[in-house]
Amino acid sequence: MAKRILAIGIEPGNADYSAFPQITPEHVRGYIEAQLLRLRGLGFEVTSCLIDLDATAEAAVTAALRDERFDCIVIGAGLREPKERLVLFEKVLNLVHRLAPEAAICFNTTPADTVEAVQRWVEP
Repeated sequence: MAKRILAIGIEPGNADYSAFPQITPEHVRGYIEAQLLRLRGLGFEVTSCLIDLDATAEAAVTAALRDERFDCIVIGAGLREPKERLVLFEKVLNLVHRLAPEAAICFNTTPADTVEAVQRWVEP
């Protein structure tokens, strides 16, 4: 049976790109989709959970975690930075810890290294 992966990240349209004017939401969305396709190509079953920056974020993560069992949960770098997102990051991490205690947790550093983050902890 294929290993199941949940990829949690910020909806690209809600991110602040002021420090990287050459990057657009479409670029980020493309990287995310490419990584999810790569994971699927390696034999993983992947669910994407892109969240907003408001109160709906917790509900979206909770729903995703309650709907399925996951072997690994990758949390995107956009949740860890900037530091104004620390509380949201903590909320997401604590939801993962509480609702999927058996899942490995990993972190990417950019939308382009999600596969490598997952492969550090699980094989297809």
